[in-house]
Amino acid sequence: MKKPKLIISHEDYDGLHSMIEKEEFAPSHALLIDELERAKTVDKIKLPKNVVRMNSTVTFTMLSTQKTFALKLVYPKDTKETGTLSILTPVGSALIGLSIGQEIEWPLGNSKTTIVHIDSIEYSE
Repeated sequence: MKKPKLIISHEDYDGLHSMIEKEEFAPSHALLIDELERAKTVDKIKLPKNVVRMNSTVTFTMLSTQKTFALKLVYPKDTKETGTLSILTPVGSALIGLSIGQEIEWPLGNSKTTIVHIDSIEYSE
C-alpha cells in the first residue's frame, strides 16, 4: 500500500522533533521520524481543519479488527488523561498529518500490520 500524503504545521513539526531529541531513542521514534520527514509542512493557520494535528481528537478505525476509537493525540507527558493517545505509540505516529478519509498501513509489532482509517477529527485550540 502506498503511503498517503501528509501535511503538518511547522509548530507540530518543530515540537515533535524537539521532543524526540530530548528522549532516549526507541524504535517508535524511527516511525515518527519517517512520517515527519515525508510530510509537507505549512503555517498553522494554513493547515486544513480536516488534518490530524497534535491535541486533536481523532476518530479512527483499525480495519483489521473493525474497532473504532476516538482519542486525543498528545505528547507522552500528557497521556495521564483518559481518552488520550501518545504520539509515540505506533498508531499515534500513524495518525499525525493524515486527513479525514485517508488510510495508512501501519506496523503493530510481531510482523503484523493494520490499516488505519481516519473517520473524523475534532480540534479545539
